[in-house]
Amino acid sequence: MDAPGPIDGVQFRLLGFDEIACWQDDDHLAAFQAFLPGARRLLDQPYKARASAINIKNLNSCAQDALGIATIDETTARAFFERRFQPFEICPNEFADQSYPGFVTGYFEPEVMASQEQSDEFPIPLLKRPPDLIDINDGNRPANMDASFRYGQISSGIISEYSDRSAIMTGVLDDQNLELVWLKNKVDAFFIHVQGSAKLRFENGAVMRVTYAAKTGHPYTSLAKLLCKRLEIEPANMTADRLASWMHSNPDKLDELLARNRSYIFFKEQTGLNPQDGPVGAAKIPLIAGRSLAVDRTIHTFGIPIWVSTKSPLPGDASTFNRLMMAHDTGSAIIGPARGDIYVGSGDEAGIKAGKIRHSVQMVMLVPK
Repeated sequence: MDAPGPIDGVQFRLLGFDEIACWQDDDHLAAFQAFLPGARRLLDQPYKARASAINIKNLNSCAQDALGIATIDETTARAFFERRFQPFEICPNEFADQSYPGFVTGYFEPEVMASQEQSDEFPIPLLKRPPDLIDINDGNRPANMDASFRYGQISSGIISEYSDRSAIMTGVLDDQNLELVWLKNKVDAFFIHVQGSAKLRFENGAVMRVTYAAKTGHPYTSLAKLLCKRLEIEPANMTADRLASWMHSNPDKLDELLARNRSYIFFKEQTGLNPQDGPVGAAKIPLIAGRSLAVDRTIHTFGIPIWVSTKSPLPGDASTFNRLMMAHDTGSAIIGPARGDIYVGSGDEAGIKAGKIRHSVQMVMLVPK
């Protein structure tokens, strides 16, 4: 039997599918359809195995099996997952006595107006990846550079940290013609940076999808957490709409707050997507609302199914969230084996819903046989 791990501070408890609360109530056909895009990607270019030690050959075998099924319905979809996977509950040691030891938030694809020309109405740019930004890995990372840095710059053969957000905000890249598009305000830009993608609408009716291209490499700092401390607000009460309202109401304080997050995101145009597709996640496939999960990329292998079970409904839902999701994405703030981010869709309504998701969860990883 292939078991996950080991990972320091985490236990993986083998379950039977009949021990997973509400397993039988999920839409397994929808889960199967969400598994297929990752399966196709796996067979074309396998994902890298991460710390949870998923057997990639077994995962590829599951992918081949799924793609070979000619006729699929709810019954056969459920049978596929029960036949080809073993469920292991993810139990961080510090929460071993809790029924819901994990934590999920929500994210979305913003939809905002944009322009391809700078103007008084559209003064804020999204920037393309600078040509002098280089990838950092274990082979070229200097001994004095933190292991978390994946990007940097090289000058005279010496690799160093790249300029951070504060330096970029004050013009260090202004002469490089990196502007991809222009936005109306810094708040729109902030949420696009946090979400990592956007659907941009132009006044002539055209639509552009943009997605993450790279970042400066500096650690991500949550501005919501900083503002909670500053305003003495409980984190559970700092929703995305409340954060946006503060930003719009305090333009004189916004730059100072933004600069506290040294991480800065660069973007590129995403082509080849159908209008109904979600943005492309880190697993290199379009995200599926309610089925795609962002995970800690250092722990979880992209493409694996993860059962997410909450004790309360998501905003706007009548019943609790109990669903098989797929590891399709990652994020700077998604750290830990039982930490996830639920992709909920595009637009303002999805943004309001995503901003209110702060749920404790049980997470069960389905390990391929």
